[in-house]
Amino acid sequence: MPVLTIEQITTDPRATTKDEAIQEAADALVAAGAVTPEYADSMREREASVSTYMGNLLAIPHGTNEAKDSILDSALSVARYETPLDWDGNEVRFVIGIAGKDGGHLEILSKIAIVFADEDEVAKLVAAPDAEAILALLGDVND
Repeated sequence: MPVLTIEQITTDPRATTKDEAIQEAADALVAAGAVTPEYADSMREREASVSTYMGNLLAIPHGTNEAKDSILDSALSVARYETPLDWDGNEVRFVIGIAGKDGGHLEILSKIAIVFADEDEVAKLVAAPDAEAILALLGDVND
C-alpha cells in the first residue's frame, strides 16, 4: 500500500496556526486509516519537546515513540499553505504529517528530506498547480 495517495494531499487546508495544522495533519492520517484519533495528542507532545520544523518551508509533525500503539499503518499527509504558517518563528508552507509502522518512518523521512533539501524542488512544490502535481514530485516516498 502506498504511504502517500492523492487523497492525502491538500492544497487548500484551513489551519492558520501551528496547532491547527498539527490537528489537520492528524485528521488526514486518521482519514487514511493510518492512525487512531489519539495520535494527534502524541504529535502535540512531540512538538512540545522538539520542534518539527525542518527548514525550507517544511514541518513534519509526528508522534512520540510511545504512540506506536496508535499507529495502524505507515502513511503521510501533505498540506500546502498559500499563506505561510508561523512555526515557532519560522515560515512553513508545507506540513507533512507522518506515521510509521514498525520504524518505517525513518526511511520515509529521509526521502522527504532529500526532496526538501533541494531548493529547486521546493520551488516546484510551491508552484505545483494541484495535488496531482505534488504527488508526482513526492512520489518517490512510495518506492
